[in-house]
Amino acid sequence: MVLPTANTDAMQKHVEEIIKYVPDGRHAVVVADKAGWHMSKELDWSDKISFLPLPPYSPELNPTERVWEKLREDDLANRCFENYDTILTACCDAWNNFVETPKAVLNLCSRKWADLDN
Repeated sequence: MVLPTANTDAMQKHVEEIIKYVPDGRHAVVVADKAGWHMSKELDWSDKISFLPLPPYSPELNPTERVWEKLREDDLANRCFENYDTILTACCDAWNNFVETPKAVLNLCSRKWADLDN
């Protein structure tokens, strides 16, 4: 399979990757819309992960939308692309820049009310 692809196989790889980073004794929540590949009964969810589907038409509740907003803001907005490969390269570069920022996801996507350590 070639990524990026939006289907059940790609989502399963995503779930498996998340599971690798959930420490023993902890639990992760995947927040996502109700796209078919997010809701597929074929997905093998771990007991370390719960899936929290968002209500329809609620991008403001989706932490992933905050990440996309940051990527557009910093690297992807107001650009023209020659072809698919330049789009893919720009998106990969934007993502790599983002993940090099310590605690970037934590700062954008965490909520004080959901922090069990405080």
